[in-house]
Amino acid sequence: METPVHRHGATADPRSGATSRAQAATHENAPGSASERGSGSKRRGMSTTALTLPVAAAALYGLWTAFVDRTSGSSLGHAWLLGLIAAVVSGVLGLALVSVQSTLITEVRALAYGALFGTATGYLYSISHTTGPSILESVRMGVVLGAVMFVVSLYVFRTHRTREPHGEHRPRGARRAQGAHRAHPSH
Repeated sequence: METPVHRHGATADPRSGATSRAQAATHENAPGSASERGSGSKRRGMSTTALTLPVAAAALYGLWTAFVDRTSGSSLGHAWLLGLIAAVVSGVLGLALVSVQSTLITEVRALAYGALFGTATGYLYSISHTTGPSILESVRMGVVLGAVMFVVSLYVFRTHRTREPHGEHRPRGARRAQGAHRAHPSH
């Protein structure tokens, strides 16, 4: 059975005693393992859902941008062009975030989602009025909504640790097991 400890190259598993890197490498090349199955149509470690959600969100964001721009007085062609550009940019940024999120610690990942959301909503706020809000109002709105998204993301990531791609950073049992084998440097 492949555990998160084996997947990420750790040298010891607190549940089964010491495990060497050679044993973990042999385990990864076992029949039916991910390295032997091949990548197929999916990219390394990314599910179809992980690719579909940012693309769908980008499409919705592009349509919403076109709608907001059109209702604030722009021509139809300008609104659709702006919506297309917004969809492409937000889609690329969303896919980039999804592809690197498993390498980020919880706080940085929540900050990245907050920054992406805050920037997107601040931009929508800036194009929402015919007279146009000031830059400071748009930045303030983006920062406030980005901070809200940061807090919500952090809450979700911390309360659903089993769903995180990299699992718990330091499980409680592992800390206790390490403390029993070696003395703390301050003693």
